[in-house]
Amino acid sequence: MPIPEVVNFNSMKDQVSPEEWEARVNLAACYRLVAHYGWDDLIANHISMRVPGPEEHFLLNPFGLMFQEITASSLVKIDLAGNKISESPYKINKAGYIIHSAIHEARPDVMCVFHTHSTSGMAVSAHKNGLLPLAQSSMVAMSSLTYHDYEGVAVNPEEKARLVADLGNEWTMILRNHGLLTCGISAVDAFYRLYFLERACDVQVAALGGGAPIQLPSEEVVALTKKQGAGAFGKGANLAWPALLRMMDAKDSSFRD
Repeated sequence: MPIPEVVNFNSMKDQVSPEEWEARVNLAACYRLVAHYGWDDLIANHISMRVPGPEEHFLLNPFGLMFQEITASSLVKIDLAGNKISESPYKINKAGYIIHSAIHEARPDVMCVFHTHSTSGMAVSAHKNGLLPLAQSSMVAMSSLTYHDYEGVAVNPEEKARLVADLGNEWTMILRNHGLLTCGISAVDAFYRLYFLERACDVQVAALGGGAPIQLPSEEVVALTKKQGAGAFGKGANLAWPALLRMMDAKDSSFRD
C-alpha cells in the first residue's frame, strides 16, 4: 500500500471501544508532549500503550510520521507477534516492536512505555557511572532505575529476554550508549517518570560541563530522597495530567482526531 503524501486518517472513534479510544487519545497526547519538550528524534523512537481488554494488543506510532503529527486515529494496533490489527498504510518500526513487545509481554502491570533519544539522555547513557545524584530531580528519577548494555540497533529478537531481565521490576531504564526508557501504570505515570529522568540528564550534562567541582549529597540523604520521590509516580502523577492535556489542547488539539 503506498504511503500517502498528505497525512489524513479517518477517525477511529466509532470503530473501537470507548476504553481503546481513551487510550489512543492519551497516547497521542504523549507523542505531542515529547515533541513539545524536544525529546523526539525525527521519525525515530516510540511510545506504546497497552489496549485495555483481554487481547494482548498495544498501540504504536506509524513509522514515517513525526511525533507532532501523531493523532489518536493514526496509531497502529499490533499484537505481541508484530501483526497489525488495525488498518494502516504505514509500517511499524522493528526496533520499536522488539523493545515494546518485550516489556508488554513480560510486564502485565505496564500500560505505557516511552523510549527517547534526547541529547542529554544519550549523553548520560554514555557516562560510565550512569545517572548521578546531583539534584533533587536526579534522586527522584533514581527511585526506580536500572541499566541495559548496548547491543546494536534493537532488531534482534534474542535481545528481548536480556532487556526484560535488566528491567526486572523497575520502571525506569537507561539504555547505555543509546537513550532512555520509562514504563508506567498509565500514560501520565510513564510520562512523569520520563520528565524527571530527562530533567536529571539535563542537569547532569550542565553540571559536569561547567567544570566546577561537584558536590554530592550524603548516601543517607540520597536514600531518603529516593524514597520520598517514589511517591511522585503511580497515582501521584494523575494531578498533572489534566494540566498537560490543557497545554496540548491550547497548542494543537488535533492529537484528539
